[in-house]
Amino acid sequence: MRDYHVGMIVPSSNLTMETELPRMLRAREDVFPDERFVFHSSRMRMKHVTPEELRAMNAQTERASQELADARPDVVASACLVAIMAQGENYHCTAEAQITDALQAEGVDVPVVSSAGALLRALEALGARRVAMVTPYMKPLTKLVADYIEAAGFEVVDTLSLEVSDNLEVARLDPADLREHWRKVDTSSADALILSACVQMPSLPSIQPVEDEAGLPVLSAATATVFTVLTELGLRPEVPGAGRLLSGEVTMDPAPRATPERTGQGAPGDQDLPEGQPAMAQ
Repeated sequence: MRDYHVGMIVPSSNLTMETELPRMLRAREDVFPDERFVFHSSRMRMKHVTPEELRAMNAQTERASQELADARPDVVASACLVAIMAQGENYHCTAEAQITDALQAEGVDVPVVSSAGALLRALEALGARRVAMVTPYMKPLTKLVADYIEAAGFEVVDTLSLEVSDNLEVARLDPADLREHWRKVDTSSADALILSACVQMPSLPSIQPVEDEAGLPVLSAATATVFTVLTELGLRPEVPGAGRLLSGEVTMDPAPRATPERTGQGAPGDQDLPEGQPAMAQ
């Protein structure tokens, strides 16, 4: 049996990624009994998406990475989707490079995945150019996410904002409700549906049922992260009951290792969020 150690960096107010990622990889163990996944988390304090809190959270990157380095993980996943996208176009490359640099300083050279980057890579792997999505955010934050996705070369054809302003309430949303919410989104011209463009909104139990009904690939920030983690570990990205993305039929090449010099991105917090945003950590 081979143990794979997965390090996770999560905002302190996130309640979902440490539930959905292990659930998917435990389900995978039923199909591949010679694999076992072990999880290690480090938290970065953040309650509100404001430029000040994003800068403060970014300042914790080195500390969180060092903590995970002590566990000698095989891969590190950072779950801060909106916090990354708020920093401007392609910022996930910078975020991944900062974590890589901190890990390497501790003698740990392993792949680093961000949920923001994983979502884009998953769409690319699916061959999806036109996407629809559901978010828990207020409409200005949904637009921020849509703009980030479109800057990466995709077209967002329609969105649904559930407009839940309290981040902990987002984590308590019933994923079964997504089986009705998605019907309010125009998917007629979409190649894929992002059922949860948020690492805090639970969606896993609805991914496969909605895909079966919608007749197009359905994914989430969480399933995209697992897809990318498995790819970076050199494993076939297959998890039962988690949609076409994790059927084992969709594959991609591992990414080149990020380095700070390669990104050319600005300092964190350079781009402000729309004024008057409510407290939303993801």
